[in-house]
Amino acid sequence: MTIEPTDENLIVGVIGAGAMGRGIAQVAATGRCNVKIYDTRQESSVEAVEFISGMLNRAVDKGRMEEEDAKTAIARIEIIDAMVGFGDAHVVIEAATENLNIKRKIFAELESVVADDIILVSNTSSLSITTIASECTHPERVAGFHFFNPVPLMKLVEVIDGVRTASHIPDFLMGLGKRMGRVPVRVADAPGFLVNQVGRGYTIEAAHLNSEGVADYVTVDRIMRDAAGFRMGPFELLDLTALDVTHPATELIYQQFYDEPRYRPSSMMNTRMEAGLLGRKTKQGFYAYEGGKQTVPEEAAAPAYDGRKVWVSPTNSDAHANVTALLKTLNANIDEGEEPDDVSLVIVMPLGLDATTTTLEEGANPEHTIALDTLFPLSLRRTLMKTPITKPDYADAALGLFNSDETEACIINDSAGFVAQRILAMIINIGCSIAQSGAATPEDIDKAVTLGLGYPHGPLSFGDILGPDRILEILLSVHEVTGDPRYRPTPWLRRRALLGVSLLTPQS
Repeated sequence: MTIEPTDENLIVGVIGAGAMGRGIAQVAATGRCNVKIYDTRQESSVEAVEFISGMLNRAVDKGRMEEEDAKTAIARIEIIDAMVGFGDAHVVIEAATENLNIKRKIFAELESVVADDIILVSNTSSLSITTIASECTHPERVAGFHFFNPVPLMKLVEVIDGVRTASHIPDFLMGLGKRMGRVPVRVADAPGFLVNQVGRGYTIEAAHLNSEGVADYVTVDRIMRDAAGFRMGPFELLDLTALDVTHPATELIYQQFYDEPRYRPSSMMNTRMEAGLLGRKTKQGFYAYEGGKQTVPEEAAAPAYDGRKVWVSPTNSDAHANVTALLKTLNANIDEGEEPDDVSLVIVMPLGLDATTTTLEEGANPEHTIALDTLFPLSLRRTLMKTPITKPDYADAALGLFNSDETEACIINDSAGFVAQRILAMIINIGCSIAQSGAATPEDIDKAVTLGLGYPHGPLSFGDILGPDRILEILLSVHEVTGDPRYRPTPWLRRRALLGVSLLTPQS
């Protein structure tokens, strides 16, 4: 095929007229491609074109698009009633249901009606491109072209090389993605590709934290929004994407990685899925939804600080200085002794360790001890953590004290790595694992995650901001306390942390 992705005569075929198919058709048409759309239900194709027309006309009404451009884009879309109509297409994008057998059947039929050099691509989000192509006569012309929903709003597209994909095919798709107004990143074929791998670090780790009784859904979401800066908490996100979509994909990624512990699903998610608590679309998930609006329990009022003495552990000098400075602004009764008084509230600041381990290592009284997360600035939401035997009045005093200004605080049960430490370390470690495998460049990993998931930073940049050495310490400590191989650090992270260089530093 000699046509270039910028050719004005380029014809793009789209199979499937659902949410993804119609979105792909829309951005192809607005990218000045000629589009052919096919669905086994022709009514779906008609509805898709009507939907696209409505979306473009709405853009005109809002001044985001010229009327003539909208009319021209709509006119570029042609409905066909059989796959044979793709005979003159230059690239055909499959956007059918996420089922390997269905996709293989589609590709087999496509090969019977298009020329041998026509590019065939799948919009699959979780199935192996190599596996889809394995029964094709010409697997070298098959690749992945993974858009994100809603396609017109989500700028990212992953371009995936199958093991046998010819090198010019992804090059062509990178150009086509740009023509469609997307930001393409190139990824090697792997379970979950890039974005869906990293995304599992956010939701799965949150699910495990909840299953362990560390914190409820609302508290985890508040911590990740208010302290870590995410636009949505992990359980809010699961409600939006729907458990019957997210959990099966999670199981598939885990299985395709031959039970890699980092991607191990939570049984809690499976139980809730089977109970039909799927999220927004069923009006009941981790949250209830009334009239399309999320119902969120109000945060309980914090108890008042009772004025008791507060002793801050000096083990971490930087954390000690920051916490002590904060306590002075809160008018705390600070115990300045080298050792805490017998009745003082003890504040420890672990990285990766739980409150129990830290308390015993520092020789403090576990009944009087509260751990404070210092991974993020103390001007943001503060997370406190009890030991299993912290006395209620000491927990109340700590919560009241750290909640006594305009910054909110919450308290969780004992856990290695608090909430934000564990979730961020998992996200960063998975990003490092992808970099280690060479599936994508460090730059593309961060670009894909920020565009595809809307995270405040990409995983490698997040690691640099928080400190690779601190992330390594968190993972090593959580691994030590739990014995769970989920938390073993990747070589990419370990080496860069030990060398004191950026996680974005490529392999020389």
